[in-house]
Amino acid sequence: MKPTSKIISTIIAILFYTTSTAQIKNSKTETIKVYGNCGMCKATIEKAGNLKKTAKVVWSEESKMATLTYDSKKTNQDEILKRIALAGYDSDNFLAPDIAYAKLPECCKYERVKKVVSKKETIKENSINTNTAITNTQHNSFKTIFDKYFLVKDALVKTDANTTSIKAIDLLAAINSIKMETLKAEEHSVWMNVLNPLKENSKLINETKDIEKQRMAFITLSNNIYDLLKVSKQLETIYYQHCPMYNDGKGADWLSKESVIKNPYYGSQMMTCGKTMETIK
Repeated sequence: MKPTSKIISTIIAILFYTTSTAQIKNSKTETIKVYGNCGMCKATIEKAGNLKKTAKVVWSEESKMATLTYDSKKTNQDEILKRIALAGYDSDNFLAPDIAYAKLPECCKYERVKKVVSKKETIKENSINTNTAITNTQHNSFKTIFDKYFLVKDALVKTDANTTSIKAIDLLAAINSIKMETLKAEEHSVWMNVLNPLKENSKLINETKDIEKQRMAFITLSNNIYDLLKVSKQLETIYYQHCPMYNDGKGADWLSKESVIKNPYYGSQMMTCGKTMETIK
């Protein structure tokens, strides 16, 4: 590229950055090192970190520094860096999951630098160990979702389509209330995989009064709730239960706070059909 072209490209980039960040309210700007190699890395890092009118990330291939500009009332540095880490890129605060790094194209596989947990994260963990109220919140980020899920399950056990529909709306509200910045890295990774299916199946259950359609949507809903339970510290025992007959003999699973089988797929028709597959503590 000729010098004049480089200057023009730089000016255009500056104008684009200025315009995009001007749309962000309560603007706060910070810089932090994010590891990567090339222009493809730049595109991926910036796409992962950006949120329309909320966060803007500009990463330098030369310096490996990322400039984060964000609405401080809606998000924070940690939330942005977690998204970037889940895309496969380490920063000085968060390491990318090994599986995310492994999926990067060969040209993007930067040399990984082993880092200790940041001081800020250490303080967070210490506060969890010394404060019971904080422990309950931090160790079970999805508690409200689980509570609403069990109400949907109980309504299906009673074969009450109207109540099931109502409780599904409450579940959807709980799903929408989750703040990603409060999640730990492992929780965040699972959450991003199950978020859309959870929303879709909660809406399906709400929008129909056909109990069989509700029950079919509940199968996928239960599978995704199970995935959340497995990465969330439980404050009470949960039972992962299975009905072998439902769905034309393919079977279906659900979760319960009771060890006694109360089948949400058949209700009073076959209330005790099923068994506990796993006890989650």
